[in-house]
Amino acid sequence: MTRHIQITFDAHDPRALSIFWREALGYVHPGPPGVDLPAGADPLAAWDEFLAGLGVPPEARNTRSAIEDPGGAGLRVFFQQVPEDKVAKNRVHLDVRAAPGLRGAERMAALEAECDRLVALGATRVRREDPQPPMSAGHIVMTDPEGNEFCLD
Repeated sequence: MTRHIQITFDAHDPRALSIFWREALGYVHPGPPGVDLPAGADPLAAWDEFLAGLGVPPEARNTRSAIEDPGGAGLRVFFQQVPEDKVAKNRVHLDVRAAPGLRGAERMAALEAECDRLVALGATRVRREDPQPPMSAGHIVMTDPEGNEFCLD
């Protein structure tokens, strides 16, 4: 039997980090349980209204967030608020497959374009690793707005 998994990020600001990763991955924020959102509705606003209706105080409404693949094929990503800072390199990180099937200069150009887009969203570029065939096709190491490492691959 297979298992469903999700990736969980510890965060200071789950909502802001989920917005970054939503835009980075082309994911969506799901609406609250049992709430049918009309087309074009803001799911984050719907969550605020839902939580207020449950009596959750405003200061407790940004303790968690989630994003999902709109096509249902990708992993769910969950963000939970924690008080401590990130203190070391991630032992597990995401590889964002931004140039599948591309090689050489064309691949690196696609990765550079995606790097620029993510920097505009709040990511930080760490370094570029040029292709070293046959073992490496090249990648770019980055961090998200809270310092979590990931690679554009």
